[in-house]
Amino acid sequence: MKKKIASLIFATVLAVTAMGCSSGASSSSNASSESSTASSSGQTSAEASETDDGKVYTIGISQFAEHGSLDNCREGFLKGLESEGFVEGENLEIIYENAQADTGTAGQIASNFVSNGVDMICAIATVSATSAYNAALKTDIPVIYTALTDPVVAGLANEDGTPVGNVTGTSDKLPVEAQLQMIREMLPDAKTIGILYTTSEPNSESAIADYEALVGDYGFELETIGINTTADIPLAMDNIVTKVDCITNLTDNTVVQGLATEVSKATEAGIPVFGSEIEQVKNGCLAAEGLDFVSLGEQTGRMAAKVLKGEAEASEMNFETITECGLYVNTAVAEKLGITLDEEYISNAVETFDTIAEQ
Repeated sequence: MKKKIASLIFATVLAVTAMGCSSGASSSSNASSESSTASSSGQTSAEASETDDGKVYTIGISQFAEHGSLDNCREGFLKGLESEGFVEGENLEIIYENAQADTGTAGQIASNFVSNGVDMICAIATVSATSAYNAALKTDIPVIYTALTDPVVAGLANEDGTPVGNVTGTSDKLPVEAQLQMIREMLPDAKTIGILYTTSEPNSESAIADYEALVGDYGFELETIGINTTADIPLAMDNIVTKVDCITNLTDNTVVQGLATEVSKATEAGIPVFGSEIEQVKNGCLAAEGLDFVSLGEQTGRMAAKVLKGEAEASEMNFETITECGLYVNTAVAEKLGITLDEEYISNAVETFDTIAEQ
């Protein structure tokens, strides 16, 4: 059955959402040679030329998994560094390794970076961040992380936002309330929201706690199912689609890696999936009040530049949280599911997509 969403309602929720999601980024108060076991690219920059003072900096980038949002973080990180004068191939050498969602491999990558004496480790996602911190703990190598939802839960920051050591970075904490507002307006009759999450990801457990605290305010109940690997997604989806009216995603690396399976199963059941950032909407989620992970990476790169310039120690810098979110909509998904979206509402989106990207 097609659902018609009234213009007036959407205009109202847009105003509320904009108030909660447009404050911008703010500080939070509140080395490697290729590993024989690492499933990674082992990419390095072209031979770097020296700067006037003869210094070429080497940063090891450890990325936990390969998917669009984390790739965007890496892209943004390099942009942020470049904006501060650190240019790959000139005064910057990058060693990039991807753990392909394997915790043991993330640990090995971090250890290799430390053994090779990199000037800094950039860790993308929680597992890579904690692995890098532990590997560099007895060294003077700073660790800068990104795409980590809750640094306090991850053990990398104190309750007041101060670092626990020579480690700092940026949080991709989800705008949960804005997401719930959007879902309620797009699906006015929905009663239950489902979430798949990886039981070993502290990020996901923290985000679920936020959802549990807020779903009742919007008239929802929450159904969650934990998984261990992407191989668990088909069975978990067969289970959850019988219990929910829609599904909302977290920035859960394992779930995002299996997004194609999740979306396919949900579509068969006629259930929309909401994303948490732009790449998920491109790839088949209906909509998201999400983050721009390129911007998050840029913010991280600027923090890293301060450390490289000697303007601050990582141990002196509170982690920062990007607070700007935006509406992303996929009209092709809406059409496929028989959901009619109000044109005025769509016109206010940061970006709309009329195709579903192949994964």
